[in-house]
Amino acid sequence: MKVYVYDLPSKYNTDWLSNKRCSNHLFASEVAIHKALLSSDVRTLDPSEADLFFVPVYVSCNFSTVNGFPALGHARPLLASAVQFISSQMPCWNRSNGSDHVFVASHDYGACFHAMEDVAIAGGIPKFLRKSIMLQTFGVEYRHACQAVENVLIPPYISPKSIRSTVEMMPENGKRDIWVFFRGKMEVHPKNVSGRFYSKKVRTVIWQSFNRHSKFYLKRHRFDGYQSEIARSVFCLCPLGWAPWSPRLAESVALGCVPVIIADGIRLPFSNTIRWPDISLTVAEKDVSDLANILEHIAATNLTTIQRNLWESTNRRAMLFNDHIEQGDATWQVLHSLSQKLHRSYRISRVSNQLNAEM
Repeated sequence: MKVYVYDLPSKYNTDWLSNKRCSNHLFASEVAIHKALLSSDVRTLDPSEADLFFVPVYVSCNFSTVNGFPALGHARPLLASAVQFISSQMPCWNRSNGSDHVFVASHDYGACFHAMEDVAIAGGIPKFLRKSIMLQTFGVEYRHACQAVENVLIPPYISPKSIRSTVEMMPENGKRDIWVFFRGKMEVHPKNVSGRFYSKKVRTVIWQSFNRHSKFYLKRHRFDGYQSEIARSVFCLCPLGWAPWSPRLAESVALGCVPVIIADGIRLPFSNTIRWPDISLTVAEKDVSDLANILEHIAATNLTTIQRNLWESTNRRAMLFNDHIEQGDATWQVLHSLSQKLHRSYRISRVSNQLNAEM
């Protein structure tokens, strides 16, 4: 497989790197994948031999001055401008109508390019991207307007350097002195201005049910060194936020803490490589108030097996986007998934041609 990486004007990507958060926050897979592809063996400088075309537009690096989160209001016009640029400069987009072009949508509602679900659904996927391939963190098992497009599910970005330094500091005996861990937003009164409840009230129920429980280590405030707490924990809660996915999922796998996924209908990344049922637990949102009993039951039955499966290096490697592609890492997994898509497309095309020839 060969991938052509567009050399777009810097306003679409590298200009945003003036803010250091751009390449380090949970949405930074758009930066990491671009960087890794530039030095990859799959890259071709000749578009005529390319199987796929990567369009490097950084849409999640425009941080709001009000709350510090990425502001996506500019995303659609920026992407439209990039598509207009490449379609006017080269024939590749026009000959396939963008179906062999790959974009990254690393934020909450993926290809819809809006952080609020109701607005994202109402707007849908921009028309000019509906035939393209999206690398996105957002995925659910049920029908959803924001994933009605070819996609590859990817993990949120976590810093490989941070993970490796945390692993190096872990005690040699591997002792984990925190039973159940969660640190993050857990509002008691979570109703926002549009009338929706954050985390569908799941995090509030967790806080109200277990904030005084001796085995639950729950914190509502940010702490830069919280990965060290994950490394000390047996179970790490990964409840939904606005969207089903959470960076805690990738961090927990990378640091050997059993992820407890509380997000009904979530689809998980790289499921052809990672046997998620063997390394994690899934708890229905309606059962969250019974977490203590559920986890005690797991501890009494198959916790040791889950931990052993979880600590296989294959799983940790697949969660990390490295500067240069390493076999089995997150960008390698992306390319593997894209290659599988190409093979399926080729087989379908070949069968179709055979049928037409026989008719």
